[in-house]
Amino acid sequence: GSVAAVSVGIIDGVPRLDLPYEEDVRAETDMNVEMTGEGSFVEVQGTAEGQPFDRGELDALLTLATKGCADLTRLQREALADGNADR
Repeated sequence: GSVAAVSVGIIDGVPRLDLPYEEDVRAETDMNVEMTGEGSFVEVQGTAEGQPFDRGELDALLTLATKGCADLTRLQREALADGNADR
């Protein structure tokens, strides 16, 4: 199988995917999420950076991370399929 990982966080009250360093250091909440290509979680690690986050924010971050990991999995599969076409 495959594995993909993304970072997500809340910046200025808005959930965001794949935080660059400049956003990560000012995130209100940040998480690292790793998932299998089949959609199961391998790791979920999240931290409130000042104020606690609620269930709605957690759900929004997990939804965003799930989409991000699914997109990465699709790109990985496409890249592997393209690589096999050249052989």
